[in-house]
Amino acid sequence: MKVGIIRCMQTEDYCPGTTDFKMVAQKKGVFEGTEEEIELVGFCNCGGCPGKRAVLRARKLVERGADTIAFASCIQKGNPIGYPCPFARKMKEIIEEDLEGTVRLLDWTH
Repeated sequence: MKVGIIRCMQTEDYCPGTTDFKMVAQKKGVFEGTEEEIELVGFCNCGGCPGKRAVLRARKLVERGADTIAFASCIQKGNPIGYPCPFARKMKEIIEEDLEGTVRLLDWTH
């Protein structure tokens, strides 16, 4: 699995993504049960609210080899402050539509 992670731009100031990286390395969280090797091909933010740039970021991750896009838990679950992205569902929809099912999308990392 070659994974690219998209995270919330608003969260960058207080979360360096170390738990996301740990989940990939240890095959925990959403990656639990993954038999194949996991390679992290990129880690970027959504581009800011309302998430319209996330589709461009997802395209770049795919261009760089990602076959899976994971939305970091800060987007879908609101970690670490408990405030999920109000645009998360729409962001996922536009990425799904744009990439036409060519990649697997994961809703969270940990």
